[in-house]
Amino acid sequence: MESRGSDTEEEEQQTPLLHRGHEGNVQKAPACCSTRYLLALLSSYGFFVVYSLRVNLSVAMVDMLNATHQPHTNHSTSVCAPHPSPQRPGRNHSASVYDWDVETQGWILGSFFYGYIFTQIPGGYLASRFGPKWLLGFGILGTVVFTLLTPLAADLGAGYLIAVRVLEGIGEGVTFPAMYSMWAAWAPPLERSRLLSISYIGAQLGTVVSLPLSGEICFYLDWTYVFYVFGAVGLLWFVLWALLAFDSPNSHPWISERERLYIVGSLKNELSPSGGHVPWRGIVTSRPLLAIVVAHFSYNWTFYTLLTLLPTYMSDVLGFSIQQNGMLSALPYLGCAVCAVLSGQLADYLREKCSYPTVTVRKTFTIIGMIGPGIFLVAAGYTGCNYTLAIAFLTISSSLGGVSSSGFNINHLDIAPSYSGILLGITNSFATIPGMVGPLIARSLTANNTIEEWQTVFFIAGAINVFGATFYTLFGQGRVQPWALQAPHSKSVLNQS
Repeated sequence: MESRGSDTEEEEQQTPLLHRGHEGNVQKAPACCSTRYLLALLSSYGFFVVYSLRVNLSVAMVDMLNATHQPHTNHSTSVCAPHPSPQRPGRNHSASVYDWDVETQGWILGSFFYGYIFTQIPGGYLASRFGPKWLLGFGILGTVVFTLLTPLAADLGAGYLIAVRVLEGIGEGVTFPAMYSMWAAWAPPLERSRLLSISYIGAQLGTVVSLPLSGEICFYLDWTYVFYVFGAVGLLWFVLWALLAFDSPNSHPWISERERLYIVGSLKNELSPSGGHVPWRGIVTSRPLLAIVVAHFSYNWTFYTLLTLLPTYMSDVLGFSIQQNGMLSALPYLGCAVCAVLSGQLADYLREKCSYPTVTVRKTFTIIGMIGPGIFLVAAGYTGCNYTLAIAFLTISSSLGGVSSSGFNINHLDIAPSYSGILLGITNSFATIPGMVGPLIARSLTANNTIEEWQTVFFIAGAINVFGATFYTLFGQGRVQPWALQAPHSKSVLNQS
């Protein structure tokens, strides 16, 4: 493992970047009406689209199935007494329905991740080599196009729909690595937490909006409009992205000179001057990167467990209906979005104003954002049929998870900003595995759908979270690693906090 970059909290107890002598001539540019915050809003909109397209199928699937050929399930079979919901008038829909068995449904819902994992590392490499703007733009546009083709693919057969979902995953696989490459050139070190938390709030809001809205669209129109509506939203994003986003401050035609000098000046000692070279040996032997991999994998185990199985738990155990009470399933992600933004502000404040070392901030926020969710997830399994307490604990669990967005999730940019897209591709590849196997394991453990079985699922997820947070706390670091700098003058950055 790489050891030259080992940094302790004492080593990082330095004056913040912009307060040092060699950066004293860098004048901070205001955030209001700035191009870097416009980029944060555009990328947030983009991730709203990404997550909307990712989760809307799980809701639409309810109406895509021929009810007369499905196992009889309703609230009367839930563990707890059915939660009363308002009566709604009957519907008269003309959209097609399909006789897919449970195994086929599983393949359809899981096929996205098989494409998604395929383009993570290539996405990071291509973004660093050719620029992230169009890679990200066309990645999401491709996903949008295949989303619009979903009703046609479903009519052609389950195999075609699975293929379309795999292609959607391939398109979305480049988005996070490309966005990290974009922020490597745009995010001043002491504003990273703020800018990235704004950027990634869109992912949470996409889930928050898509879950209940997809249910309403299915009810008042039919399931095909779920894909048409969100596809149209995605097309609008692509137009705005093509017109307003640029790869770097130096290539932006409308950026103010003050903001350009501020961004470029604050990053001049962090970015590698060697263009296409990628230090693969340093990357694969880096202990700080391994710490992020473990934390990312562990966090996503809990995240994907809730994302894919929370509707099932609320319906089969608590007696709620995902279509009639969609907001209850979305509530945890709303809390996560709020905590992500607030933690981003706090993290940068602690680093810039209070001079806390980066490594201290990242580890503290990771501990809160991983161990906290694990505790409340386990606690939710012991609430029995107390609806209010169960929803409260699940919401707190997901909300605290948002704090980790300013912990390990941003750490790629701290240790190797020039290669952050590649690093994110690596960690996100491993972090996609829980989305592929976690729900399958969870469902195999809940064959009888008892509260005790769900307690086991929640306990496993909580334990994995605690392990990930502990590993990251032991081996995580907060400054640029030597292998990420390819010039003799780069030694000056070893005091980076």
